[in-house]
Amino acid sequence: MNRRDVMYNFFLLVGPKDDPAKVSEAKDAVSAMKAIADNGSTFISRGDESGTHKKEKDLCKLANIDPKAQKWYMEVGQGMGATLTMANEQGAYTLVDSGTWYAYQDKVNMKIVLQGDKALFNPYGVIAINPAKYPNIGYNSAMAFVEFITSQEGQTIIKEYKKNGYQLFVPDAK
Repeated sequence: MNRRDVMYNFFLLVGPKDDPAKVSEAKDAVSAMKAIADNGSTFISRGDESGTHKKEKDLCKLANIDPKAQKWYMEVGQGMGATLTMANEQGAYTLVDSGTWYAYQDKVNMKIVLQGDKALFNPYGVIAINPAKYPNIGYNSAMAFVEFITSQEGQTIIKEYKKNGYQLFVPDAK
């Protein structure tokens, strides 16, 4: 497998501005999930097996929480934008990547309640499919994309990509 790092951002826990579960007082993401569970505050999950959903499940496991058995937990099977919008409408918490948050923050009445925990690191990479296993896939085109996105030019484009003045991703090609 030929995986190359491309960029990263971070996951954020966002929620109602009044923060009923006092998540902003948590020392880390696991404690934050425990605070939401203990308070019974609604948590909206993508529920779609995306990287965001997998990170949320990892945090719940570390917190010894089985969210599917809880009334406060709702899986919506939607993308991040729709999930964030639904969390806003429900006065709920959700896990969101920083890029999506900065693109949507002006559309919701929510705030970041937890950020900065190393457990919330969100890497992005690119993988070219094995041409021996999949000979009819455009391997040369895939490798051209890999070379471009990890080149200085591609990394500069990533670095300069902003929304509302916020850099959405940090270039990370090595």
